[in-house]
Amino acid sequence: QPQLVESGGGLVQPGGSLTLSCAASGATLAYYTIGWFRQAPGKKREGLSCISSSTSDERTDYADSVKGRFTIFRDNTKKLVYLQMNSLKVEDTALYYCADQVEGFVCYDPLQYDSWGRGTQVTVSS
Repeated sequence: QPQLVESGGGLVQPGGSLTLSCAASGATLAYYTIGWFRQAPGKKREGLSCISSSTSDERTDYADSVKGRFTIFRDNTKKLVYLQMNSLKVEDTALYYCADQVEGFVCYDPLQYDSWGRGTQVTVSS
């Protein structure tokens, strides 16, 4: 199983942008469905977006809460999956995780994912 590491979090003002990265050691991310989740204090883990493996026609999906603002994409040459986040809101503040799914494309159920990173903190505040 790959070991996933997220990076790119930080403090940003409302309306700003951040791009998160998900890297893996021990495996090639191109073979997995990759999902991005977030969890704010006192709230359930929320699925945001996922991208299917690169072994067939690539698919992406987005939760309503981030559709039109966030974009998920891969750079297989760099073995990274990104989450570009624009028009950030205070309510986007959370710990953001990436996770991999060996089989299937079940985007928003955390139980369908096999490995998780430790997260990167995103804080949106003026």
